[in-house]
Amino acid sequence: MKTIRYRAAGGVVAQRDLLPHLPPTETFLLLLDRPSRAEIRLPKGHIDPGESAQEAALRETREETGFRDLRILSDLGSRTVEYDYKGAHYIRDEHYFLMQLLSPKQTARPPKDAKQFQVLWEPLTRAAERLTFEAEQRFVKDAVKALRLLPPL
Repeated sequence: MKTIRYRAAGGVVAQRDLLPHLPPTETFLLLLDRPSRAEIRLPKGHIDPGESAQEAALRETREETGFRDLRILSDLGSRTVEYDYKGAHYIRDEHYFLMQLLSPKQTARPPKDAKQFQVLWEPLTRAAERLTFEAEQRFVKDAVKALRLLPPL
């Protein structure tokens, strides 16, 4: 079996008081529904050559969600995830950052991302349990801990 190793970066995006359809007294995390694979995920993607993990995390989160006004609050670290997919063994080093949504402004997403992903806002207290993969659940739990140490959003 062929082994493919790569690096990816993404964001755990928190927001409060910005989206009129959500209660203003609760913090929400942004998740992505990927119906074609029956997955609930965090935004993330490949780190391009010459790109830092921070740059990739912001770029990928913006592309997959359409939200442009993001700020990194904290580095959540990295983990290595291994999985088999379509006859290959993948080893992916994932690096996540806690981000804050600064405004509800969105721009058009690339067509591929718009077709694949639907944005979901989940309450902080339930976000981890909605995610499909354990590694992403752990990053959300780390984000919840980091949010407790920061001034309120």
